[in-house]
Amino acid sequence: MEAQYLALVMFIVLLLGVFTGFPLAFVLLGTGMIFGLAGWGTAVFDQMASRTFGIMANDALVAVPLFIFMGYMMERSGIADGLFGALQEALGRLKGSLAITTVLLGTILAATTGVVGASVTMLGLITLPPMLKRNYDIPLATGTILAGGTLGILIPPSVMLILYGPMAGLSIARLFAAAVMPGLLLAGLYIAYIAVRCYLKPELGPALPKAQRTMTTAQLLAKLATSLVPPLVLILAVLGSIFFGLAAPTEAAAMGGFGAAILCAAYGKFNWPNLKDVVFLTLKASSMILILTVGANVFTGVFLALGGGGVIESFLLASALPPWGILALVMVIVFILGMFLDWIAILLILIPVLSPIIKSLGFDPLWFALLVCVNLQTSYLTPPFAYSIFYLKGVAPKGVEVSHIYRGVIPFVILQLIGLTLCILFPQIITWLPKVIYG
Repeated sequence: MEAQYLALVMFIVLLLGVFTGFPLAFVLLGTGMIFGLAGWGTAVFDQMASRTFGIMANDALVAVPLFIFMGYMMERSGIADGLFGALQEALGRLKGSLAITTVLLGTILAATTGVVGASVTMLGLITLPPMLKRNYDIPLATGTILAGGTLGILIPPSVMLILYGPMAGLSIARLFAAAVMPGLLLAGLYIAYIAVRCYLKPELGPALPKAQRTMTTAQLLAKLATSLVPPLVLILAVLGSIFFGLAAPTEAAAMGGFGAAILCAAYGKFNWPNLKDVVFLTLKASSMILILTVGANVFTGVFLALGGGGVIESFLLASALPPWGILALVMVIVFILGMFLDWIAILLILIPVLSPIIKSLGFDPLWFALLVCVNLQTSYLTPPFAYSIFYLKGVAPKGVEVSHIYRGVIPFVILQLIGLTLCILFPQIITWLPKVIYG
């Protein structure tokens, strides 16, 4: 069998392996090793060792466990509870105020955690019971939590962007800068949708009764100062040091982890049990991501060496589609794969193959990178393999069914696709901030 056909069979075997439910990292490693042996013999073991060492020696990936540690430490600090109460009081007179507050809280958490599972779980525990108690529409409430919680995969410091940069040869700092406006755009779309829908149908999200808005202006400002200012200072310190070249992403991540620990101590939650749990959760999440990275790196190395990249490039370029048509086809493929595969697998398998093709078509690689990342946010919300849905169902009170959650995410998936379309039609949404900062 010719090498390029072997590469296509390799991809089909990978998909079959994924659907068996076997751990993805070992499906990637096993498929790469078997087809590497078939393609050029035992030399594949040298390639596997070389690529594994390359991952271990990649300084940028050190930021992954550090940002994850920062996220889990912020979760344990309890700062989200106070922040939710303050924002709820400030916005209480608006219809849908609790849902709007949930999106705002999710946006802030996204810039301090970057761990979607932690954000969705935290929002589910903090915001869902009050919304149910206030007789909010259950699909609206659950959809809001999922949309706000998944912003962490896009808004920096995003683990997705940290993994994307080295694969595509892009600066992580530039990726972080490029992701800010798309992330805020999506948050704005969510808030606008909630506000309009609750204005038209107030019973979906009643305003907070005046009798329950008990804080004076001075009390509210003090509450906002103690709950909002500290995380914002941490966000600005971490991201600002990266954007303005004061620190590398790894150094900024270390500073962020240390700052999160200080905040945790300031709120009286820094103790041995919390520290032990945070370290264990960080180790577990980081190990999963880095093992997947090694597996995908081995797989893509063999796939490209067998000519798989050339086959895909020939297929796309021979499709008689113009460059914009090819871009649209790629976006559709990424969206569909997001329903069935983990975003890490999609990223690690497709980006090394697609990046050279997209560059040859004349598209800005930074712009394309953010299109993929915005697209992949939908993977957390689109069944059947929508991890966020199961995160939320695991902490939801009795009476919240999976059917409610499925109905709730549909409008927000549509909003994400609208946001993606706007980023395609108006590239400045992505490219403006990097140009302002870096020229």
